[in-house]
Amino acid sequence: MVDTDDVCRSPSGSGPVTSFALPAEGRAQRRRRYSAREIALGVAFCVPALAGLGTFVIFPLFQAVFLSTRGTDINGNPSRPVGAANFAELFTPAFGEVLLHTLVFTVFVVVVGLVLPLALAVPLAQRLPGMRLLRTLFTLPFAYSASASAVVWLLMLDPSMSPVNRLLRLAGIAVPGWTTESPWALLTVAWATVWVVAGFNLLVLGAGLAGVDDEVLEAARLDGATGMRNFVSVVLPMISPSVFFVVVTTTLTALQALGQVQVMTDGGPNGSTSTLVFAIFHHAFENGNNDYGLASAQGLVLLLMGIVLAAIQFGVVERRVHYR
Repeated sequence: MVDTDDVCRSPSGSGPVTSFALPAEGRAQRRRRYSAREIALGVAFCVPALAGLGTFVIFPLFQAVFLSTRGTDINGNPSRPVGAANFAELFTPAFGEVLLHTLVFTVFVVVVGLVLPLALAVPLAQRLPGMRLLRTLFTLPFAYSASASAVVWLLMLDPSMSPVNRLLRLAGIAVPGWTTESPWALLTVAWATVWVVAGFNLLVLGAGLAGVDDEVLEAARLDGATGMRNFVSVVLPMISPSVFFVVVTTTLTALQALGQVQVMTDGGPNGSTSTLVFAIFHHAFENGNNDYGLASAQGLVLLLMGIVLAAIQFGVVERRVHYR
């Protein structure tokens, strides 16, 4: 039964419009108060998550804000308030170069780290003999850490034993100083990062391609969409959620890259591979600098960069994602 209170007049007054209100018993049940035991149980379930959030996110954020306004002594302890002096040190050509290196590094890793696995995922998605073995081989770098991959590429590009250099010499191409010349050093470190992320991205994009409906592809072929047009107009929109996920995760990986820079170039030559995360590490921990105030200011800049990129990706790029 519907109460008379649940019947209202239409705006024109032409007749009654019956709402789909809950029965009186349902409304009373929805309005009931939770007992103290239920509230305590809910809080108890939230405590571990809140403790982790407070320990690893909220407290470090406030600590970074506090340290960014303080000077530090030789041991790195906060000594005196300096206001915005640490942020003023960021408005220098040297820090501008650090931001430029970070931008170039991130763009290279994201673009190549998306295009290369996508180019590999399309043929590997075919049901042909040996494809499972090839998929396994191409995704193996995903198991390497950043430092391990950096060591692998240092050996691959070592002037005394490099197979890459040997092939280039056979082709009559001059061999550059992969880790000792600019801008090759930054691109070399970026390529080592691509080699790591490509395996994971290949798994994600391959799973997206496996979910494409064959009937849709057949209908597209009947309509005349073949080759690249079929891929761009039909396949790519259908795997756009996977592509968007790869772009977001690869961007975060590129912004946080540190181990490969340390192992391969240590920020050199002449700071040409000094990215923002490496600059933060350098000022805070390397060579006994202990300049936590400047490092915290740079960390807040990194946080701001991440927020801006996330806003662009989720506010602009995600609008072109087609969720099914």
